[in-house]
This record gives sequence, C-alpha cells and structure tokens, in this order.
Amino acid sequence: MTSAAATRTRLPAWSVPMLFVVGAISQYVGAAVGVFLFRTTEPATVAWLRGLAAGLALVLWRRPWRARWTRRGFAIATGFGVVTVVMNIVFYEAIARIPLGTAVAVEFLGPVAVATLGSRRGRDFFAVTMVLAGVLLLGGVQLDVSLPGLGFALLSAVLWAGYILVGKRVADAGDGLDSLAVGMAAAAIALGPVVVYVQTRSDATVFADPRIWLLGLGVGVLSSAVPYGLDQVVLRIVGRARFAVLLALLPATAAVVGAVMLAQRPKTVEVIGILLVVLAVAVSAEQRNRETEPPAPV
Repeated sequence: MTSAAATRTRLPAWSVPMLFVVGAISQYVGAAVGVFLFRTTEPATVAWLRGLAAGLALVLWRRPWRARWTRRGFAIATGFGVVTVVMNIVFYEAIARIPLGTAVAVEFLGPVAVATLGSRRGRDFFAVTMVLAGVLLLGGVQLDVSLPGLGFALLSAVLWAGYILVGKRVADAGDGLDSLAVGMAAAAIALGPVVVYVQTRSDATVFADPRIWLLGLGVGVLSSAVPYGLDQVVLRIVGRARFAVLLALLPATAAVVGAVMLAQRPKTVEVIGILLVVLAVAVSAEQRNRETEPPAPV
C-alpha cells in the first residue's frame, strides 16, 4: 500500500480484510434474505429484482448517459449484463435447493478454471484439482444432496467463467463500470417479461405485494450495492493481486452466514470441501491477476 493510497483512504492496513469481510457478509446476508423470499416468490424473480436494484444503483452512480455509446459498445455491455443477471438467477435457483456455502464453493470452479486455461504452472493445475476434490466432497459423495441444486451451482460456475471472459472484452473496450451499469439495466429490462411470465404461472399476487418489492430491492442493495462499493475501496488500497487472495474468504463467509441465518450447519466432509476450495482460490490468485478482469459479480 502506497502512502498516497493510505492518505486518500485514511484506513489502517489491518482494517482492509475486515472491510472485505463486511462486504462479503452483506452479499450473503442478502442471499439469505432471498432464501426466505423463496417461500412465496420464485428464485428467478428474486434474482431479477436483485439485478434490477443493482442496475438502478449503478446507473444513478455512474450516469452512463454522459458518455457517447456506439451500437457495438451497447451490444457488448448488454451481453455482459445478461450473462451477469442470468448467472445470478441460476445461482439463486441453486441456493433454493442446496446450502449457501456449498453453492458458493461449487461456483468458484468457474473462475479457477479460467485462471488455469493456458497456464502450464503446476500450482494452477493443483488449484483445479483441489476445487474438483472440494466439489466432490460437497456433492458427489453425499446421498442426500440435491442433484438439480448441484447442477444449477455448476451452471453458475460456467456462467461466472463466461462473465470473466465477456467482462475482459468490456474492460478492454472502455469503462467497465459504465458498461456494467448499462448492461445490468438493459438486462433487467430485457429479462423482465420472461421472469414475470414464469412468476405469474406460479403466483401472480406477489407483484401486488409491496413487501416483496421492498425486500427484493433490499436483496439488491445488500448483495450488490454495499459489497460492490466496499470492493472498490479495498481494490484502491491493496490492488488486484491481494484482492484476488481475499476472494478466498468468500466460500467460508457464505458457509458461516448460511449456518447462522439459515441453520445450514455443514457436516465435517462439507467443511473439508469448502476449505479445499478456499485454498485453491488463494493458490490461483497470482495467475488470475496477470489478466485484466472485470469487477466481481454483482
């Protein structure tokens, strides 16, 4: 950390991991609130409300209309937003069926695999092996695991990999934050009719309940706005290399939040699986930061 960065932030170095953890807790508390909403609302609808809230918050923050947009730039940004919102929808379908900590750990298979592509370093292949072993412990050796839930988590991992690859194109093309703002807003509008149709087939009355809208938007603030803002503070202080290492805290944080808020207490084998994923993310952090990456998923 440079002295200039310390002067701008006025934060002691020891507090940086705490800021990251606060953001992570906010993110997964929002997801836990979403789990409570699943009793009356489809997971896809909750995830869409989260994306809508994130899009509105980012648009108001970045005010992307001040920039000049080309048709190609807008199309790439929209694709980026669609991948992000669909990733969130699939993730919420996963946590509706399997524990939060398990879903987050399985989801990390995506970014770790992307970090390893094209690498010939033994440590990167070792990281993938650890993630696969962790995923196997979390789902493959348990007879009571929800296979659809595990499938949704694996699909979320694939979409996270796509998010990184598409996000890199967005970052190379211009301002990634403005593109994310436009993309999230456009995706929420584009996917809205599909989500509304699915929800109305289940229970259309939820759209007339202001509490659903309020809680859904609250999920967006907790899971997107708060952690995203804190991530930006942390990134300015420690840079991408240390930030990638901090990402290893996410699966463990999700497991703790799931245990406290949802009574999803992991078994010993699940704890070992989560720890393997945590270690794999830390090992692969160096490789990931050799590439320009988009912001963490919102």
